[in-house]
Amino acid sequence: MLMSQAWRRLAIKTSALGLASTLVAFVCSVFIVATPGTASAAVTKQYTYSCGSGGPFTNTSITVGLSAPDTVTAGQTFDLTVNIPTLTLTPAPTVAAKVSATLALTPTSATVNDATTAKEGATVTINQTAVPAGSVVYKVAVTAGATGNVTLKPGELKLGLTAGATTTSTCTAPTTAEALSVPIGTGGGGGDTDIITYDCDLVPTNTTIDPADVDIKVVLTPPTSASANADAEVKWAGTIQTTGDPLKVPTGFPTTGSKIFATIKASGAGAPATTTGEAALTGITAGSDFPATLPQITLKVKPTSTGTVTLTPGDIAFGTSATSPALKCLAPTTGLKTYTFTVGNASTSPTPTPTPTPTTTSPRPTRTSTATVTVTPSSSTSRKSQTPKAGADTGAGGSMGPDGRLFILTGTGLIAAAAVGGLVMRRRSIKG
Repeated sequence: MLMSQAWRRLAIKTSALGLASTLVAFVCSVFIVATPGTASAAVTKQYTYSCGSGGPFTNTSITVGLSAPDTVTAGQTFDLTVNIPTLTLTPAPTVAAKVSATLALTPTSATVNDATTAKEGATVTINQTAVPAGSVVYKVAVTAGATGNVTLKPGELKLGLTAGATTTSTCTAPTTAEALSVPIGTGGGGGDTDIITYDCDLVPTNTTIDPADVDIKVVLTPPTSASANADAEVKWAGTIQTTGDPLKVPTGFPTTGSKIFATIKASGAGAPATTTGEAALTGITAGSDFPATLPQITLKVKPTSTGTVTLTPGDIAFGTSATSPALKCLAPTTGLKTYTFTVGNASTSPTPTPTPTPTTTSPRPTRTSTATVTVTPSSSTSRKSQTPKAGADTGAGGSMGPDGRLFILTGTGLIAAAAVGGLVMRRRSIKG
């Protein structure tokens, strides 16, 4: 009876402890779900500009915001977003257009890749006098090996329209304005470091068409093994992103027999400085966008010595010839992701070992002699042991007493007794 009560009390305590643990886990999970995750903050700064008369916009003062990632990486590129507020147009436009913005920037520990290029902002429709707020993006390349902070001090801002109006509104920032400061740390540069901003234009350069800043994610897959004086295959994959300008098929582009040509740059182990590969383009029409996923290209790099080869993405061209393309996209010279592979010794075939020629010799007769030896054991030796002298080292075997079967039977009995005892205890606990 006492034992039954003890088992019952143990069961009650165990159930209570389990319920308490479940309640704690539930409360903690609710707290975790209810608590918002910490988002990666951006560095943002507001600037008040004074705008003069003479342009298409009548605003005399506007507040412009500059936004960048909370941390950037040396040798990588990040996006600087310029937020332009709502504007007022006078007179109302007679053609559809977009806001054109050009912002002067003074950087430290970095360079602005497209500082002098006018950026397209919000869309303006016909007879629309209230222009919605918009933004433009500048690509900033952090100097390789730089430490501390990247600073960007905004200067003069020119606002205009891409069509219709021919004048621009000039806005100036206060001279006492502080620069936007971004720490150089281990951040990803505002996005995937595989994404490269290409400067794409017709060949020869068309002065009537503005070049496009196209964001393309380029991934190189180096070989897993390579040997000196042998071709090593490198896979090239490109995907056009939606963050930059679209890449359109220009008018007159050869849609039949056209190809894409990708270049990679290499250094180390005697590899060639540049290598170009190609792939066929299909399903393109003039005036439409190039497909987002570009054809994969296999390039061959031939190192001439052992060591490490370092690869970076290069320019991209479109057309029927790599030397005379119809459209070319230039890669930046800094801020590119690097890929490496190791070059070992050239493989050599082992020198075969010559097989010796067997020699034939005359057989010699074998002489066989037989001897019979009779051994008479003494009676004293046979009475001491029944095991031969050359027998097992364990001794006399069965004559020394019980063998291992007794231990096996004893162990089996103990296991059976333990099982029966457990069943008896279980039945008593249930009855109690």
